[in-house]
Amino acid sequence: MEQNLRISMIQSHIIWEDRDENLGYYGELIRRVSGKTDIAVLPETFSTGFSMDVEKLADTPDGITVSTVKEWAKKYKLAVAGSFIVKDDGKYFNRAFFITPSGDTYYYDKRHLFRMAEEDKYFSAGNRRTVIPYKGWNICLQVCYDLRFPVWSRNVDNEYDLLIYVANWPEARKRVWKTLLQARAMENMAFVCGVNRVGIDGKGFVYRGDSLVFSPKGKKLADAGKREEITRTCTLEKKDLIKLRENFPAWQDADEFEVRG
Repeated sequence: MEQNLRISMIQSHIIWEDRDENLGYYGELIRRVSGKTDIAVLPETFSTGFSMDVEKLADTPDGITVSTVKEWAKKYKLAVAGSFIVKDDGKYFNRAFFITPSGDTYYYDKRHLFRMAEEDKYFSAGNRRTVIPYKGWNICLQVCYDLRFPVWSRNVDNEYDLLIYVANWPEARKRVWKTLLQARAMENMAFVCGVNRVGIDGKGFVYRGDSLVFSPKGKKLADAGKREEITRTCTLEKKDLIKLRENFPAWQDADEFEVRG
């Protein structure tokens, strides 16, 4: 029998530019889902908020953020995904991570930098996708603004089964968030999970949440709702995905393409 996968959306506020407080706070949220899930997904830049003060806030690749997440994953026997600000080889990245209970660590550097917040002036863009093997599933990890660019998430030859977006997506564009998450699920014939923060950040932007999980057919499987700090967990069934791909193999007719740059 194909392995089912439990995934938890940790929808919460982020304490502005305070790594220590956020690590303590999110550590407690992770503890609460121990034994109830296989993956806990945190918002984008969960340890600092979506700040451009990279010189002050950037961690090292093996610094306190990653070491703490590794401790959570091992102690609570679950994988943890999210993103943080990192300085690596003299450059700053909005780096997503996926860390397993056994300590396997995977990274993805956000490719599409949000120019409207001048993210492109402070961060360097990533240039490769990351697909992660975990519990019999292949998982693609992306970050916030990447959601607007479907070519970058294209699921060639069913390379992945689950697409995860971690985000700080403002309430003003809530309709875009929800619509594109559903679209990415249907066009890629994969489960999609999008986890967004709530609250108000240090620049006054309001975040609504609306963390969601969609099935490959675009059916809503879990909804964390609006403006609420909450954790939602749901189970993804691999057999449903396999059946869809076998009975409706649209993926075989997909156009070939090459991403440059």
